[in-house]
Amino acid sequence: MSLRSCSQYLLWIPALLCLPMICSQGAFAQGTPNKTHADIADAKGIKIGTAKLSAVKGGVKITASFANLPPGMHAVHIHTAGGHFNPEHKQHGKDNPMGAHAGDLPNFEVDASGKAKIKLTVPNVTLGPGANSLFQDGGTALMIHAMPDDYKTDPTGNAGARIACGVIEK
Repeated sequence: MSLRSCSQYLLWIPALLCLPMICSQGAFAQGTPNKTHADIADAKGIKIGTAKLSAVKGGVKITASFANLPPGMHAVHIHTAGGHFNPEHKQHGKDNPMGAHAGDLPNFEVDASGKAKIKLTVPNVTLGPGANSLFQDGGTALMIHAMPDDYKTDPTGNAGARIACGVIEK
């Protein structure tokens, strides 16, 4: 999936994810990668950053740098074609007694110049095979929202509009 495809979904199909039918590119290559990436683009299709993902014990480490985002707190989630990445069928948010989705990530701060960096480890996800793999049929993506996640409201954390996304490539 190209960044242009991602931006088209941010612009004119906001109810859907930015990753429609990744599998239309063909079957995923054989083997399990230890590292991958996601190029993050805004709603106009302009690249604003790159996230690097690597397999670590107990999960996946994500490091990313962004530019040209609105200053303030923002939510970031791992999305699938059906919503937040949620292989264990939980509710949303670390503060929800029925949560959290595997794709629920901590909020991050964008400085006054529009720049931000994140570095976190996401437990209970993998780059390997299985239900918790980030390489699902239909794909997965990192999605940045306009507002912070409240960590409890199901299904989205009241995080507001989707303002940028990037397909997690295999």
